[in-house]
Amino acid sequence: MSDTQTSPAAGGAAAPRTAPESPPGTALTDDDLELLLLIRHFELSLLGLFSEGKLNGTTHTCLGQEHVPVALAPLLDERDHVFSNHRGHGHYLARFRDPEGLLAEIMGREGAVCQGVGGSQHILRGRYLSTGVQGESLPVAVGVGLHLKEHEPGRAAVVHIGDGTWGEGSVYEALNMAQLWQVPVVVVVEHNGIAQSTPAEMQMAGSIEGRAAGFGVAYRSADAWDVDTLRATAGPAVEEVRATGRPLVLELSVPRIGPHSKGDDTRSEAELAAARARDWHARYEQLFPERFARAEDRMREQVARVVRDVDARPLSEWRDPCLAPSA
Repeated sequence: MSDTQTSPAAGGAAAPRTAPESPPGTALTDDDLELLLLIRHFELSLLGLFSEGKLNGTTHTCLGQEHVPVALAPLLDERDHVFSNHRGHGHYLARFRDPEGLLAEIMGREGAVCQGVGGSQHILRGRYLSTGVQGESLPVAVGVGLHLKEHEPGRAAVVHIGDGTWGEGSVYEALNMAQLWQVPVVVVVEHNGIAQSTPAEMQMAGSIEGRAAGFGVAYRSADAWDVDTLRATAGPAVEEVRATGRPLVLELSVPRIGPHSKGDDTRSEAELAAARARDWHARYEQLFPERFARAEDRMREQVARVVRDVDARPLSEWRDPCLAPSA
């Protein structure tokens, strides 16, 4: 399986094809494995809490897409900005490893990251911001990228969007300004092939690569279930943005294992089976069953403890505006 590919950026230099030295999956560290499983069990617990009637509002899990934030985590530091979207629990956990604060935020309990007013989708913590409004984060990321270019060279703004967000006009305004101003923005596109309930082939003309090329924005892509393989592509992409100060679109083909939200999956059983066949979970479990089982038990129990602890807390109170909590 060819897991990574790169293409010449329109107006930019061609990047070399990259690949890990080890076969896919075999070089996975214990830390990466535990983070993957922490996110997986956190998301599964959320769906369980909804079914028990313990959560309000809505939520969108990243089931099947956990390897993206895990691969990117060591490539970024606290001085980089991360902009997440409605499917952002994995992005938050990979940056802060704080399941207690995130669950408290979603449950509206004491200890919540934003005192319980942001919920699942709208979280601000230091240089991390998520929003459930599709297309909103990219123009903001370009503005932040302009600030970084002028005041903090070498830093980057990383913004996560999905394939469905490419139907928003703000994406193109932002790409236009990013290329005109030459700002250090990495647009990470987690392309799961379905925008809520509409398959990509029914809502997107052309390609993401072609749309990036229309603005002369550099482009790379990867189709990888393995953290190290994905990191081998993302690492040079992030460093290229740091070094050049120019924007780049990084398109990652990922499966969406769960529903769009809680139970609104319109895909056929065959389509779901195809998505599950691309899931990292079963592949890593098959590669090293004993090590995987031990890690899964630890993370399952850790998340269960967090759920018991947070569920027992009093409701949070919005005492102060959560404009600048510490990172």
